[in-house]
Amino acid sequence: MAGGVLPGVAAARVILLGAALVALAPARAAAQESQTSGLPEETGAGVALAVPGEPIQLPAPNVLEARRARLAEAIGDGVVLLPGAAAKSIEGDYPQDSDFRQENNFLYLTGVETADAWLVLVASDGRPQGEILFIPERDPAQEMWTGRKPSFGEASGISGIRDVRAAETFRETALGALLKDAGVAAIYVPLNPKTRQNADLLSLVFDGHAEVRDVEPVLAGLRLVKDDFEIAMLRRAIEITGAAQRAAMKAARPGMYEYELEAVIEFNFRLGGAERVGFPSIVGSGPNSVVLHYDKSRRAMEAGDLVVMDIGAEYSYYSADVTRTIPVSGRFTKRQREIYDLVLGAQEAGLKAVKPGNTLLDVDRAARSYLKEHGAAACGAKNCAEHFVHGVGHWLGMDVHDVGEYAVPLEPGMVLTVEPGIYLIDEEIGVRIEDDVLVTESGYELLSGASPRHPDQIEALMGGGS
Repeated sequence: MAGGVLPGVAAARVILLGAALVALAPARAAAQESQTSGLPEETGAGVALAVPGEPIQLPAPNVLEARRARLAEAIGDGVVLLPGAAAKSIEGDYPQDSDFRQENNFLYLTGVETADAWLVLVASDGRPQGEILFIPERDPAQEMWTGRKPSFGEASGISGIRDVRAAETFRETALGALLKDAGVAAIYVPLNPKTRQNADLLSLVFDGHAEVRDVEPVLAGLRLVKDDFEIAMLRRAIEITGAAQRAAMKAARPGMYEYELEAVIEFNFRLGGAERVGFPSIVGSGPNSVVLHYDKSRRAMEAGDLVVMDIGAEYSYYSADVTRTIPVSGRFTKRQREIYDLVLGAQEAGLKAVKPGNTLLDVDRAARSYLKEHGAAACGAKNCAEHFVHGVGHWLGMDVHDVGEYAVPLEPGMVLTVEPGIYLIDEEIGVRIEDDVLVTESGYELLSGASPRHPDQIEALMGGGS
C-alpha cells in the first residue's frame, strides 16, 4: 500500500490505462422453449423456459475508464468523492434482506462490489488527473464468514485504477487533505437522504473550504445514454424476463394462487442467471389487477380473471421491466379483449412517437390521444383516457425507474418503457402492457418483443401453442 496524502488538483497525476474499447461478448442465445424444471407438473410450476447463464458480468477496465473520463469532462475542475454501499449485518438488519448490493454509481464507475469503499477522482481541465480507490484490507478470519474479498491488486485489475489503498486510511489521507486544501475548485459528492448521515461527507459540507456540489445529477446525465456493455446487460435481463413471462402464461390456470405464478416467474429469473428481482414482482388477478403496485400475491385466481404480471429480472445490476396482462382461463372475454385492444393500440401509438428529438412527454401524449379518440364510449361515463392514471413510461437501467431528467430529447442509446394501461375498478378489469425500448438512430428497437403481447399470440401460447 502506497502512503501519502491526496495530491492537489494541479499536481495530481495518475497514469491511466489507455486502450480502445474492446468488443463485448454478445448476449446469450435466445431462450429455448423446451426445458423442464423437474418440479411436479400438477403444481403449475413445472414450466421452465429461461436458459441457464452466467450469474454476473462486469465491464472491462477500459469501459470503466471511459466512464470516469466522461465524468471528469462533465465537471471540468474539482474532486469527486463517491462512497460505495455499506456492508449489511445479517443480525442487525433483516436476515431476509441481508445480501450486499453495490451502490449503482460506484459500480458504474469502478466495477468493484466491495462494501465500505470510496472512489476519489481528481479532474482538471475536463480530464482525470488522479484516481484513488479505497477498499477495506482483507481479513482472512472474517472472510471465513463472509467470503473472500478482492485484494488491492485484484481491485485495480477490475477497475483500471492503479492507486488502491486501505479504506481505513481514507479519513487521514483523502478527507484530511480536502479539509485543509483551500485551492480545490469544488468537491462533488452525492447529496441524498442516504448520505445525510455520512459523517465524512457532512464534515466536508460544514468544515471544509471548498464549495460542495451534488454529483448525482451529473452522473444521472451520463447514465441516461447507455454504452454497449449496458445495452448488452439490459438485453440479457429482458431476455430472462421474457422467458419468465412465457413460462407464466403456460402455467396459469384457475384455482392457482398468485404466489404460485410468481414462483414460476422468479424460478425462471434465477434459472437464467438473474441474482435478484429488479423490483417486487406484481402478480395481480381480478380485483388486484387494478392495483398498480400490488405485491402480496395471496389471492386464488378464478376462471374469468385477468392477471397483470409486471415483472423484471435484474441481471448484472441492470433491470428489465415488462408487463403482460393475460386471461387466467386462457381466453379473453369479449369485454376484456375490447379493453385490451384499446391499451395495445395506445401502446402502438406511443411506440411510434419514440424517436430521436421527441421527449417522453411526446410519447405520453401520443398514447393518451389514441385513447381519447378511440375510447370515448368503451369505459362508461368517462373516456378511457381518464382511466389511464399513470405516466406512459420511465427510464430503464441500473434502477428500474432509472435516473435522468424526463424533459430531455430522446437520443440513441437511451432505454425507456412504454406502458399504457386502463383500470376499471367496478369491473375488476385492469390491463397494462409494458415493453422495454431502445432509442435508435431511426426510431426504436423493441427489446422485449419475445414476450407475446397480441391477444391472439397470448391465447395460442396459453392453449398450448408456441
